[in-house]
This record gives sequence, structure tokens and C-alpha cells, in this order.
Amino acid sequence: MEGSQRLGAIIMLATMFEMVVFLWAVSRRSYLAVALPVTLVLGSLNALAFWIGWTMFTAAEEEEEELEATLEQVAET
Repeated sequence: MEGSQRLGAIIMLATMFEMVVFLWAVSRRSYLAVALPVTLVLGSLNALAFWIGWTMFTAAEEEEEELEATLEQVAET
């Protein structure tokens, strides 16, 4: 696992952990008038952060596959 993949995995885990803690905290109190809009915004930001982490986590594999395919084509000629 490369550095960018490791960072992507850490971002994904951190966003999941943060959202679980937030939802747990919201469920303990009845601040729904404030909590619902904040939950929507925070959920959107977490989804964005998770997507960035996922992209970082999977991007290196795709680049390696493309590089290997290019090297195979060059070796065949």
C-alpha cells in the first residue's frame, strides 16, 4: 500500500468514525431543529471527504494497471 493509498484509507476511516460519533451525540439530545440542518451539511461534507479518500485509495492501482499494459505493448513490439 503506497502513501497516497494509506492516506486515502485514513481519510475514509476518519470520516466514517466522525459521522458515527456525531450521530450518536445527536441521538442523545433533542436538538433536532439545529441538528437536522447541521447533519445534512456534515453528511454532505463527509460524503465528499470519503469520495476523495476513495479516489486516492483506488487511483494508484489504476495507474499501475495502465503502466503495466503500456509496458506489455512496448515489449511486444
